[in-house]
Amino acid sequence: MGKTNKKNSYLKSPDLLPTGYHERKIGIMGFFAMWIGMAILLATFDIGASGVQSISLPWVVLATLVGCIAVGTLISIVGDIGVEHGLSFPVYMRAPFGIVGTHIPSIARAVTASFWFGLNTYFGSTAINSIIHVINPAFDNWLLCYIIFALVQLINTASGIKWVERFADFAAPVIIILSLIIYQTLTSDIVEQGGDVWAWAQSPVTGGAAVSAFIIVIFANMGFWATLGCDIPTISRFFKAPKYERNWFKRNKTNLIGSLIAMPLTEAFMIMIGAAAFMVAGSSNPVIALQDTASGWMLAMLLLMIVLTQWSTNTAANIVPAAAIFSNVLGPRVSNAVAVFVVGIVGTVIQPWSVYEILTQALLFFGAVLSAISGILVVDYYVLRKRRVNVQELFQHEGQFKFHGGVNIVGFIAWVIGGAVAILLMDYSFIVGFVLAGAIYYVLTKYWYFKRFPQAEIEDPSDDKYLGITVGRDWVIDEDEHKQDEVVG
Repeated sequence: MGKTNKKNSYLKSPDLLPTGYHERKIGIMGFFAMWIGMAILLATFDIGASGVQSISLPWVVLATLVGCIAVGTLISIVGDIGVEHGLSFPVYMRAPFGIVGTHIPSIARAVTASFWFGLNTYFGSTAINSIIHVINPAFDNWLLCYIIFALVQLINTASGIKWVERFADFAAPVIIILSLIIYQTLTSDIVEQGGDVWAWAQSPVTGGAAVSAFIIVIFANMGFWATLGCDIPTISRFFKAPKYERNWFKRNKTNLIGSLIAMPLTEAFMIMIGAAAFMVAGSSNPVIALQDTASGWMLAMLLLMIVLTQWSTNTAANIVPAAAIFSNVLGPRVSNAVAVFVVGIVGTVIQPWSVYEILTQALLFFGAVLSAISGILVVDYYVLRKRRVNVQELFQHEGQFKFHGGVNIVGFIAWVIGGAVAILLMDYSFIVGFVLAGAIYYVLTKYWYFKRFPQAEIEDPSDDKYLGITVGRDWVIDEDEHKQDEVVG
């Protein structure tokens, strides 16, 4: 029995236990502000710059809105896992991939998030270096700026989700004001040169080529947030939501308003800045463009905005989700605070800034791999389990999610096939991976795998037993196997 408890303790890392009702502190305005911070980052600008090389800015903006609304819908759908049950991404992944198998796709997501942490920190450090250089021309050391900037972000995140939200609340209004100044500065320069921001395209294409360019922008935006589309439960488990609320839209209002309003509008505006920067300087990096169009304290103020955006994006969209995964993989001895610094180390060792020139292609690749996981998650949670989850068993070594030695082989079959085909059809990677992986997972589990490994919530679809906040339940994980506790009130 002692051996079993030791194994179970590995599954019951305190940072990964279900979030209770009174631990949920993020409201509508809090997540709205977080999205403003997350959607404004230098990597977003590259999509705008790539788009206006072929089609005019109005079409690039329209494609961005379409892609963002589509992926925002997915984020809201998957986010219900966290809202309903208080579960993080790596914990729920034990259902479609097994209590051991969860580590492989989870690590794929964690490494991707670490990649983005390193890339955004690099962008921020170059901006900090430029700011200091404006004040003191003798200073030029981006690596020192990188180390200090990385540590500040990691300490902020390690302090807890509330401090992440507080920083977002502070940064969002500052970012909006400075973004407007940046856009005005760039477009004024274009107008002075006799250009038209809304009609300009470097090498305009028509017909089928224009349609393809439009679609690529859509899927680049979707691939951009495919990461968060997978592991939004890690954040949404902290969203405020009413108990006993059976209306899905009312229960997920915080996520819907942030993901379908704040994110599309903010990202579209950032696309416009990236496009304008390319028109001015031939580069999507506003740091370069602004150095050509501004000087002195104006440049320092604009670069400060870039620092704030990288910081606010990293904490919520990259460090928090990746740290939860590393904490899950490395076991209970590694707290969430320690896992936060693991993210920083991995993101730095990867040196992601070396692939910036092929960022759009990288986004499509990430979208292919992670969209397949999203398809599996949606089918498992909504279609097969119908939002009911045997949460206690997710934390049991010998429970229903043990499958084949801790691995749900169907999850891996669906992921590999869906992801591989999506990579082959790279321009349409997100939708291909999502649909194909989800369909394969559904057929194989429903007609084979779950007959061999029965799932209690599917065999007995009881709301009272297997729903969370909808029936007023806080999931409390007990040390005894097969025991359900609830707090209703």
